[in-house]
Amino acid sequence: MRILVVEDDLEIQGQLQRKLGQLGYQVSVAEDGVEALFYISEYEIALAIVDLGLPRLDGMQLIQQLRSNNHDLPILILTARTGWKSKVQGLNSGADDYLEKPFQFEELVARVNALLRRSSGRTQTKLHIGPICLDMSSQLVCVNDKEVNLTAFEYTVLEYFMMNPQKVTSKFTLIDQLYDMNEETESNVIEVIIARLRKKIDPSGELRPIETLRGRGYRFRKLAG
Repeated sequence: MRILVVEDDLEIQGQLQRKLGQLGYQVSVAEDGVEALFYISEYEIALAIVDLGLPRLDGMQLIQQLRSNNHDLPILILTARTGWKSKVQGLNSGADDYLEKPFQFEELVARVNALLRRSSGRTQTKLHIGPICLDMSSQLVCVNDKEVNLTAFEYTVLEYFMMNPQKVTSKFTLIDQLYDMNEETESNVIEVIIARLRKKIDPSGELRPIETLRGRGYRFRKLAG
């Protein structure tokens, strides 16, 4: 899952990129609104954290432009501006939540997780598809109530699949979920990850939750409970 941090303070930008990355998110960064528009138009962004005081195109203008172009990704405003008027103005521009600087990282993560759950229509942190259960808060995966140990990449792929059941997902979409935009990789890496994931969550081969669609990618099937 990719988060876009739009922040021109390089220290804050770097801290958020590092800490959110440690939680398993893929994090892209932009220093102004124009750069942010490019990322959002070219890549699948799950959520944007937007500072208001940005060069070229400020945060408020960025949010308004995104909403006018029917981009519905969750947006969390992050700003040093204080007072209720700034908060109301930011929310009225189309943002979903507002956090003032300085802030506690734990609060930011809680707000990010809440926005992601809300945007996907969920209020719970657990995903259930057939006998497979994924807890996004603890990143634990169980099959038939037995814990399955996954690598970070395997977990990210499974989480994406379970958040998008029945959706046809290309290899390039999965690469975008796993790697930084400037990091080169080959599509056969995805094939290896998928093969390992299949063995771990379906060792007997009875469930067959991940379908391969020749020339199109993969699809995670809905399974009987």
